Amino acid sequence: MFYVYALYSSKFNKIYIGQTCDLTNRLIEHNSGKSFYTKRFIPWEIIYTEEFETRGEVMKERNS
Repeated sequence: MFYVYALYSSKFNKIYIGQTCDLTNRLIEHNSGKSFYTKRFIPWEIIYTEEFETRGEVMKERNS
């Protein structure tokens, strides 16, 4: 499965939208400073997820 997700940083009032096949690990990466953009706005929490069968479906959704 693949996911589109939205993160929210209440400390900085920022929203980040991404895609992954492992939501739990990806949130850990964002909150550990391993993502170039999001490390500036830690902490993050997941506010939205949507599940897809393929990465192609994810890309169609993100580009629509």
